[in-house]
Amino acid sequence: MNVNYLKSLFLVAFAAASYGVLATFVRLSYNDGYTTAEVTFSQAVLGLLGLLILHCFSKNKNENKEKKYTSKDKIYLILCGTSFGLTSTFYYLAVHYGIPVSICIVLLMQAVWMGALVDFIVNKKKPSVVEIIAIIFILLGTLLATNLINESQLHLNFNGVLFGILAAVSYTFSMFSSNKIALNMPPTLRSVYLLVGATLMVTIIWAHVLITQPFHFSIFYKWGVILAIFGTILPPFLFTKGMPVVGIGVGSIIASMELPVSVMMAKFVLNEKVTFLQWLGIVLILISIVLLNLTFILPKRSKK
Repeated sequence: MNVNYLKSLFLVAFAAASYGVLATFVRLSYNDGYTTAEVTFSQAVLGLLGLLILHCFSKNKNENKEKKYTSKDKIYLILCGTSFGLTSTFYYLAVHYGIPVSICIVLLMQAVWMGALVDFIVNKKKPSVVEIIAIIFILLGTLLATNLINESQLHLNFNGVLFGILAAVSYTFSMFSSNKIALNMPPTLRSVYLLVGATLMVTIIWAHVLITQPFHFSIFYKWGVILAIFGTILPPFLFTKGMPVVGIGVGSIIASMELPVSVMMAKFVLNEKVTFLQWLGIVLILISIVLLNLTFILPKRSKK
């Protein structure tokens, strides 16, 4: 059994699951009357502070490793970190424009094939037959899990759809940056620089709203901490540890774990109705992920 790969696989899956958990808490914060600007800003700021504290505790352990990277690495990470801020912003804007959450998830899940495309363009790695089948099954499972088959008379706002697609693009780029940039840097420090970029991007996007409209600071202690943990602390940190081993092609497929978690959270926390077809879609996604990685999970037979 490839233990290192299996460990990295779980890290990427848990990072994606964190985004799935996040969706429910974002909805609850909206129900409390907080705005998109307040949600994204508090999430980014508290996430950055949390990762700085985490890095301080692990600084001595990684002290020697921190001498092997350059200022260029830091700048690249900050620039690429803007994609984490854009993912949250675009996704929340898609919801703001009235796109049903199920449709938003479908749009975000386009990162599954986008990741395979990026892997092909950048690394010249053609997706295997198993990966192609897994992608098809996951997209089919997405349609079932989001209950789109039973949706009728959908009227989609163009801006909302555009922001949903942009969320998928930025999500793909987030995984790519976690896979390729400054791999010699300690994961906690890489995450800090990524979050610096994310916080800067969120601040720039929402600066006008934050200055001109009342800001409810209660968002920081009511929802900000939990949003930061699942939205800006765990995903970058876990992606930076697991994605270099798993790779963006397979990693983007594993990231579809976000959908089953999101649906189950909606069921058990928000008490939303989940149909048999939705459960079937969830199972299909999970089976696809397992089958995709069987060659790495199962022990290999030695050749005589």
